[in-house]
Amino acid sequence: MRRLTFGMNLSLDGYIAAPGDDLGWSVPSDELFQWWSDRVGATDLALYGRRLWETMSSHWPTADQQPGATPAEIEFARRWQDMPKVVFSSTISTVDWNTRLVTGDAVTEITRLKAEDGGPMDIGGATLAAAAMRAGLIDEYVLATAPVLVGSGTPFFTALDNWVNLTLVETRTFPDGVLLTRYETRH
Repeated sequence: MRRLTFGMNLSLDGYIAAPGDDLGWSVPSDELFQWWSDRVGATDLALYGRRLWETMSSHWPTADQQPGATPAEIEFARRWQDMPKVVFSSTISTVDWNTRLVTGDAVTEITRLKAEDGGPMDIGGATLAAAAMRAGLIDEYVLATAPVLVGSGTPFFTALDNWVNLTLVETRTFPDGVLLTRYETRH
């Protein structure tokens, strides 16, 4: 059975994007960027909601060819391009870059993917992750919490019907005061 992790950069008040999908507050340090890149390199399958997919696919497929791209950006771009991906959407009709589109029920497909043999899966996108969270499918939460309050926007966590008990498995401080915390779900 595969493990499913939901991890993102978020503000101290719990948002992954400020109003207007503003991510300007969440630019990672070189060290944190490398941590995320290594995570992408170790991910067997990434699950994306449409909005996050559109953000990622508008940049990373050609980021390694841009003038001034750093070695870290080139490495991340290549890892991202190589990583198998599944996009869940009922509004787009095609995807590229080692990606498969799912237009049906996300919870059913994620449940099926978790039951398969294989390596770890990451899930990204607030709406998609919320559906997996409510269905009890997330095994681990990774929060890279920036020392900023944005006031409102897109929340990391969704409203839940039941408590989810977690065990803290790692804490790490990155430059600029970003605190990484990893929690495993207690079943």
